Amino acid sequence: MSQVLTLWNRANALPVLGAGVGRRVFSLAFGQKAPYFASIGPRFTDLRPNRAELVIPKRRRVHNHLGTVHAIALCNGLEAAMGALAEVTIPADKRWIPKGMEVAYTAKATSDITCIAETDPEQWTSDDPDLPVRVRGVREDGTVVIEGVIKLWVTPKTR
Repeated sequence: MSQVLTLWNRANALPVLGAGVGRRVFSLAFGQKAPYFASIGPRFTDLRPNRAELVIPKRRRVHNHLGTVHAIALCNGLEAAMGALAEVTIPADKRWIPKGMEVAYTAKATSDITCIAETDPEQWTSDDPDLPVRVRGVREDGTVVIEGVIKLWVTPKTR
């Protein structure tokens, strides 16, 4: 089991503090992996192989000139979800690196945004090094505000 998944499971099983506080602790720790993750204040809500989900709270520091969640914050949320998914899903004998991102902005991000990253199990066992991760961001009313694909380059680890 990956270190990230182990940390997630331990954080959600804290007997005294409970899963809610454990998830916040995990989210703060994961936010330190890259400074731009911390800038959006992600709150992870689900993390398991082939799926990661987090919420970007709508607050002033992620607003654009329209008062909605800005495009870069949305992309940072999608990338954080994808990175967590990759860490908990990738086989131990492989490594990954982002290769590119293609997204479409489909509606205004006028609420907290749930960022979701998903893959299929067979993608990780393929010999094809190109691995597309499906990503989307959803408003509280269920409207998709951003969707696309983050392409990963997955190769065997060198010894």
